[in-house]
Amino acid sequence: MPDRNSGGTIAIIGGTGALGSGLAMRWAKAGHQVIIGSRDGDRAAVTAGEFSEKAGATINGMENAAAAAAADIIALTVPYANHQPNLETIRPHAAGKIVIDITVPLVPPKVRTVQLPAEGSAAKAAQLFLGDDVRVVSAFQNVAAAHLADLDHGIDCDVLVCGNDRESRQTVIDLAADAGMKAWHAGRIDNSAVAEAFTSALIFINGHYKIDGAGIRISGEPGSAT
Repeated sequence: MPDRNSGGTIAIIGGTGALGSGLAMRWAKAGHQVIIGSRDGDRAAVTAGEFSEKAGATINGMENAAAAAAADIIALTVPYANHQPNLETIRPHAAGKIVIDITVPLVPPKVRTVQLPAEGSAAKAAQLFLGDDVRVVSAFQNVAAAHLADLDHGIDCDVLVCGNDRESRQTVIDLAADAGMKAWHAGRIDNSAVAEAFTSALIFINGHYKIDGAGIRISGEPGSAT
């Protein structure tokens, strides 16, 4: 597994969208090698050039499968409707790697209502589909995409990180810190249901109270109970 300072490459599948682009620019700015993936490799390359200029750091663009193959870590930042097709695209290139699944199972038009899949969560479905030789880690579901894409915007939202491998969770916690966020170990991949479901509640809160990107904070200090 690449060390956070070793320059391991991160491929962001769906990296041309607001959520993926924000993570791409923030990670590139922090010194990571980043590839954004798209179904159209030419579009990805053009968009990567635009993001590179904004971030002041090099970001490359490739077709999704090529991006996944070239990466040490794969981040999946696609709408739920495109989740399974993209899992099928990356599976041949994911063995032995961390896959950060950021997908939220939102089903329009009722995006304010929790609609978890039969597997329990999108991330759990990804783990089952990709197999035990892939370390799926769930994170970043509760962060406003528009805030991520604005590099001058501080992220006032904690990140819950779920996955079956503790070391892989820690890698993602470190990546969250590099992108300007505080993240927490939140248990096995099954617990991703909490973060995924809470996104619908946050969407409701945003609409009801007219909040620009409501988020979550974990209270308490580590070690305070000892």
